[in-house]
Formats: sequence, C-alpha cells, structure tokens
Amino acid sequence: MRLNPLVGLTAIATLAFLYLPMLAVAVLSFNQTRFGTQWTGFTWDWYIRLLNNPDIQETARNTLFLALVSTLIATVLGTMLALALERYPWPKRSQGVLENILYLPIITPDIIFAVALVVAFGALRTVSGIFELGMTTMILGHVTFQTAFVALTVRSRLKSLGHDLDEAARDLYADYGYYLRRVLLPLLAPGIVAGAMLAFTLSLDDFVISFFTAGPTSQTLPLLIYASVRRGVTPEIHALSTLIFLATVLLVLASTRLVRR
Repeated sequence: MRLNPLVGLTAIATLAFLYLPMLAVAVLSFNQTRFGTQWTGFTWDWYIRLLNNPDIQETARNTLFLALVSTLIATVLGTMLALALERYPWPKRSQGVLENILYLPIITPDIIFAVALVVAFGALRTVSGIFELGMTTMILGHVTFQTAFVALTVRSRLKSLGHDLDEAARDLYADYGYYLRRVLLPLLAPGIVAGAMLAFTLSLDDFVISFFTAGPTSQTLPLLIYASVRRGVTPEIHALSTLIFLATVLLVLASTRLVRR
C-alpha cells in the first residue's frame, strides 16, 4: 500500500524543523565575519582560536572528567541494579514499586530534580564538607539520573537472554561467580557499553543539573555556552556547539548500533 505523499512531506518538514537550526550554527562557525549572519567567506579561524583558548581547554577537561567518572560509576551501579531487578525473585508488588522508582529520574523534570539535589547537598554539608558545590556534587548529580538509563538499557538486554542460561549454568555445576564472569557479563557487554555511551552523552549535554550543582571552579561546556550566549553569540560558540553536536551524534549512532546488534 502506497502512503499519501503528504506523510512523506510532513516527515521531511519535521526533520528540517529539528536540524536546520543546528545546520545554520554549523555554517556560521565557518563564516569570516565575527558579528551578524551575513556570509563573507569561508574560514577555519574560529576553530583554531577555539582549540587555542585556555579557558575552553580547561572547561573541556572538566566536562570530559565529569562525564567519564560519572559514567563509570553509573555503569557499575546501573548494571548491578538491572541484575537485581531482573534476576532476583521479587514479589510481584515489590517488583512493580521498584520499576516505578527506576523510571522516576527519567520522567521527573530536570529543574525539580536539580532543586532536590541542591536541598539534599545543603543538608549533607552539615555532616561533611565534601558536599560543597563543585565537581564532587556534579558527579553525584549526574550519577543519579545516568544510573536509571544504564539500568533500563542493560535490563532490556537481560530480558532478551531469558533464564535458560541460569538453569544451564546450574545444571553444569557452575557457581554464580563463574557464570557471571564467563557467561552473563560477556553476553551483556553490548547492552552495558550502549548504556554507558548513552550515559556519557547525557552527561556531556546536561545543563540544568550541572548549573545547580556546579562550583566556581567546575564550569562545563554547556555552562560556558550559556554564559557566552548571554553576552552575545560569537563564532567560537558556533564552532564549540558544532563540535559538541557532532560528538553527541557519533555517540548516539554508536550506541544505537550496539543495541541493534
């Protein structure tokens, strides 16, 4: 059955609506003029200046450090959470409650989640100074929402494997440690890597939670872009936004491919 041509035109218009603004930013990042949108010629100067800017280099290091550390912690916790939810014989009612709790960090608006984190860190600072706003609180804040995404990704992989492997391992007298190391984790590897890449991407792009939990020396690239836009958009910001967008697209494509495999 042939679809109405209007459906195809609507799909194309939707994709254009989504990606034309980003394409415009990418084009302006190669424009020679510093102010305005009039095209005056092609140049790589803004990318060169961007890469030689010490403030942006420090901010990029903060962003990568935050994303890597929070992703590592969230991947471990999310994988353990997925195993506990899928393999432990929870009562049906408890299983439903735990599943609803798992979805809360995903469906809760970022602003509410960020405010809750600020209140929690304020209370914890009365116990220890480690909860002063800065890189530590940013890592903890990112882990709180990354863990849920990793757990859901790994859990979907676990569901596809079924329980036959568990029964086969018991029949062959394998203890749980051996089964986990030699059978289950290798089969879960694509799901774990996909969940980690998704968590890494979310950390790179996060603004709201980073804004509320950052300290004076823990600025990230999204925070830098926000501060720069308030002073006026420059071609360096266009170049920085384009690089972040390309990195995010590559990570999402790699994650999608791993999930499909």
